[in-house]
Amino acid sequence: MDLADQQRAFAAHLRDPEHVPPPPGIEPRRLAIYRDLFFNNLADLLGGAFPVARRILGDERWKRLVRAFYAGHHAQTPYFLELPQEFLEWLQSGRERTADEPPFLDELAHYEWVELALAVSEVELPVAAPAPPSPLHAPLAVSPLAWPLAYRWPVHRLAPEFQLAEPPAAPTFVVVYRDRADAVQFLEIGAETARLLAALERAPGTTAGEALGGTDAAAEAAGEAVADLIGRGVLFVTSESRSSGS
Repeated sequence: MDLADQQRAFAAHLRDPEHVPPPPGIEPRRLAIYRDLFFNNLADLLGGAFPVARRILGDERWKRLVRAFYAGHHAQTPYFLELPQEFLEWLQSGRERTADEPPFLDELAHYEWVELALAVSEVELPVAAPAPPSPLHAPLAVSPLAWPLAYRWPVHRLAPEFQLAEPPAAPTFVVVYRDRADAVQFLEIGAETARLLAALERAPGTTAGEALGGTDAAAEAAGEAVADLIGRGVLFVTSESRSSGS
């Protein structure tokens, strides 16, 4: 066995020691050190990216899940910070699922990954125009560091002490965003606010009044919500209106 073959055999054994024998000539004690070192580093790295999922699963189920990923997935990145995204994509793939896996695991993992993705994003926030007297009539855009999301499960509430066997009748809408102090925040929003953010993502520079198309009776409450989103940094006033940019 030449060096390259030995390295491939060694790596295959580390990935799946229960089914792949080690290459000959390596002391068992040393093999055990490498097996534990590589696997525990990966389990801890992913556990830091998905802390709620890890707590809900518990140590045994978490390690079993990471072991399946470790054995069956061939990473496409050499960067540690990108491995959680590959783990998420693997979770959402056609992998074999165990009977004791929570039905909300994929959505919870996505929600937790979004927090990491926003925290490490190198996107810079645009300079906001001055706040207008009437938020409903200002051209608005969604911050590139604000992600409006919809889930079947209440992902922001899930915890070891709060788990559901069936999704609620109504979906959960949240926006996860990084503010100007570089802190990642989340806000639960209603369906109407989610509709507004989706409209502004499709057509930046639209006013909230145009996007909502609501009645005068709803305008005051909508104006307060829009002002709050501007204050949080989810929305920003842009100097380019949709009409002037077209």
